[in-house]
Amino acid sequence: MILIAGAGPTGLTLAIDLARRGVAVRVVDKAERHFVGSRGKGLQPRTLEVLADLGVLDAVRAAGSPYPLLRMHGPDGHTDRSMFEPGGAEPWMLGQGELEAILRTALAEHGVQVELAAELTGFTQDDDGVTAVVNGTEIRADHLIGADGGHSFVRKHLGLAFVGHPVDELKMVIADITSRGLERDRWHLWPQALPTMIGMCPLPGGVDRFQLTMGITDEPDEITEDYLRAALHERTGRTDVTVSDPTWTSTYRSNARMVDRYRVGRVLLAGDAAHVHPPTGGQGLNTGVQDAYNLGWKLAAVLNGASEALLDTYEEERLPIAAGVLGLSTDLLGKSIRKEEAGFKRGKETQQLHLSYRGSSLARGERGGDHVPGVFGPDFTLLTPEQCEPYSCTFVLVRPDGYIAISTDDLDDVRDYLRHLRLPLRPLATARGEASLGG
Repeated sequence: MILIAGAGPTGLTLAIDLARRGVAVRVVDKAERHFVGSRGKGLQPRTLEVLADLGVLDAVRAAGSPYPLLRMHGPDGHTDRSMFEPGGAEPWMLGQGELEAILRTALAEHGVQVELAAELTGFTQDDDGVTAVVNGTEIRADHLIGADGGHSFVRKHLGLAFVGHPVDELKMVIADITSRGLERDRWHLWPQALPTMIGMCPLPGGVDRFQLTMGITDEPDEITEDYLRAALHERTGRTDVTVSDPTWTSTYRSNARMVDRYRVGRVLLAGDAAHVHPPTGGQGLNTGVQDAYNLGWKLAAVLNGASEALLDTYEEERLPIAAGVLGLSTDLLGKSIRKEEAGFKRGKETQQLHLSYRGSSLARGERGGDHVPGVFGPDFTLLTPEQCEPYSCTFVLVRPDGYIAISTDDLDDVRDYLRHLRLPLRPLATARGEASLGG
């Protein structure tokens, strides 16, 4: 059994991926109720691929919306612009609370319910598993996954350093509110507002719902409706815009921090427990989902007899990705603070489709580690000869998470690859059914 601490997008993605593979899983969270806010509202194109594989993309599409154009307000009026490159893949907007609700529904279809008010207070491990203490009761698991956020108990109990620093001294307030008076087909930004910027982004699913974000120089004792209304009116001059019903509020300071280890024995970290980023570029939630998607098939394979060394490749592959994303989001934050044009543009670097695992010990052949669009789990896939043409080889074996395991002209190389990892030589899925690997 796999025990997952944390029922956010990372923990839920991992739980679904494991449950659909027949792996017993429990998800515990110390929160007394499910999260309902819009934090982490941008789903990148690569994450949409994962959600498609998990069977929830239709629900996500139905509940969310495309990103609106930016409306940049200034002293001389306003200009409208797109954040994205023409013709490129674009993210999808859906509040994190709504995404989590969709993922919980999918998890429940596999017979697994999130256990709320279930606090992990300790754990020990040995060669055979982990003994965790949840609400004073011992739970035995094969592995423990810490997906319990930036203040992760699992990380702290392991004694792992969370190396980094605040990116900017400026704190931010974020709030989900009801507002009237602004067009809902635009994301309104006042970058030159004083004392700092303020923005109003329309949220999907509600006629008058917006996410208000603003920098603050002095932290209020309480974020109230009156406080938010006064700030919006003072900074924008738009006293005709109403503010009411703040259903979720938060204050935060952007940090760039990460661990230098994702695995300590039978305990592994994922998502914000392993890395936190500034929100610019919409990378944090999405990077956590990719952590889970990388880890899920590997955990299931090890539990089914694959080499334990397979779990070492999780850190090997994901830690450099997190470091790169941390640098990207920090750079975008700096540009937006300096009001540079590039700070409000998003291209392929934020889509996460270009990320690869080239150089990984799991990547073999000239194209090993590359992402293959539209080909993903739950099993390994052997591409047809026609599908292999862009890769200039005869055989391409695609991992369950959609990356090339090996590209080769010799089918024996594919057999040897799977044998080396002690993965079963069962028939592999192809676009035309199954391909036999023979002996």
